[in-house]
Amino acid sequence: MKHITQNDLEELRAKLEAERDELEEELASHGRVLNEEGDWGGSDGGDEGEEPDPLDAGNNIEELVTNVPLVEELEEKHTDVMDALEKMDQGIYGLCEQCGEAIPTDRLRANPSARTDVAHAE
Repeated sequence: MKHITQNDLEELRAKLEAERDELEEELASHGRVLNEEGDWGGSDGGDEGEEPDPLDAGNNIEELVTNVPLVEELEEKHTDVMDALEKMDQGIYGLCEQCGEAIPTDRLRANPSARTDVAHAE
């Protein structure tokens, strides 16, 4: 990480940790929490012993259709943030996963969990 100054690295770590906390809070609001293995889980949302109301079932399906893609996107962002923090710990943060070259600090400031340089961005 020679291309990143210590001050920049500390600033980027703080951004990543803040983003991680926000993502975990948002995921928890959608019923997703980390289990002991570090995987995301959720409840089935069911109330035992009650007959389901058809209107509730319809609303639940509609909410599920809306929330599933959102939750998947949040989980993907969370994975990217956690991977970036792990790379910092390993001393390999800020290297493009495609070519191994340094990702410019300006790109990392804009997106601290960037996995690639601009040339290899999807």
